[in-house]
Amino acid sequence: MPYLVTFILLMFLKTNLMTAQTLVNFKENPSTENWNIVDDVVMGGRSSGSFTLSKEGYGKFSGTVSLENNGGFSSVKYDMETVAVKPSYTIRIRLKGDGNAYQFRVKDKRRHSYSYIATFETTGNWQTLEFTLADLYPTFRGRKVDLPNFDQNTIEELRFLIGNKKPQAFELFLESIAVLEN
Repeated sequence: MPYLVTFILLMFLKTNLMTAQTLVNFKENPSTENWNIVDDVVMGGRSSGSFTLSKEGYGKFSGTVSLENNGGFSSVKYDMETVAVKPSYTIRIRLKGDGNAYQFRVKDKRRHSYSYIATFETTGNWQTLEFTLADLYPTFRGRKVDLPNFDQNTIEELRFLIGNKKPQAFELFLESIAVLEN
């Protein structure tokens, strides 16, 4: 029994002593400024996404993915001030999806053509997801790039992407995104 108490106390301290830096919080700052849609239309596709505020004040990424004309994805990116990070840091995201699979992406430099990604499934309920930056792997146009997993010291862009190789409607609500120092 004392081991269980010690374990619970250590987990509580670890969780509550991590320093968190809020990157996005729609409940405190309901704004779509610096959020931009990038759909497959940049390559001739016909998908259509939008990013708005929901009536409750959340960020709402929604639309349809079309496979017409070699399309197949929609994304929303957030261009932000440069944030200093370490690969051991964790990204915590509070969101509500629609049961579809999505990708979360970061760029250490906006000018880079590749992104570091993690995939996740949504449940239709509010979820808190956590991704260790070092677990994000580099891709370019859906293909893994011959680079190590995230090993950088900055982040300049966040992105959510849906591209499940099928036509579909989607809706993803965002509440907050934070970086946790581990």
